[in-house]
Amino acid sequence: MSTNALRSPRGIRVAWTAAHAAVAGVRGWARLAAYAIPFTVLPSSLWRIAAYTFHFPIADGPTRAPSGLPGISLELYVVLLSLVSEAAAFTGVGLVARWGEVLPRWVPFLGGRSVPARAAVVAGAMGALVLTLLWSWVAVRFALGQRIDGSPRSALAPLNFGDWRGVLAVAAYAPVVLWGPLLAAVTISYHRRRR
Repeated sequence: MSTNALRSPRGIRVAWTAAHAAVAGVRGWARLAAYAIPFTVLPSSLWRIAAYTFHFPIADGPTRAPSGLPGISLELYVVLLSLVSEAAAFTGVGLVARWGEVLPRWVPFLGGRSVPARAAVVAGAMGALVLTLLWSWVAVRFALGQRIDGSPRSALAPLNFGDWRGVLAVAAYAPVVLWGPLLAAVTISYHRRRR
């Protein structure tokens, strides 16, 4: 699809449909699970951007600090992290969509080629495993009143139940715990359908 076609509402609609339309043989639950994956990441992305890029007063503690990356402000880092997170989450939709079976023509050197089912299944399974372990670890550490590394959490940590800001942060991050299990379920469905 050309960039000129994307400038019209019809072109955007066509691109949206091409990116999201499930292929034949995808079970309804797998389609819904795949579509839900990006929405598990969205609340935390929006919360981070609101708190650390636009400095809305929704986080306990400081929201202005160095990013730790030379030449990149915390505000830009948070936006980039959120965009990368959403793009990574959107790859789950590929496990039910046509572009998860045949690469789109616009992909350099590989466009139009079939996606090796084994590669997609291994990538999906590894992603599901890592995400499930990571976010389960974070949830357990948080429930124990600790940081990810096991050290005691500060009273000013953004994720806490001390007031409405902490509850909002917890509510924004809670759905991300489902990312790994949903990806695992969709990956299993993809594997069964493609074998």
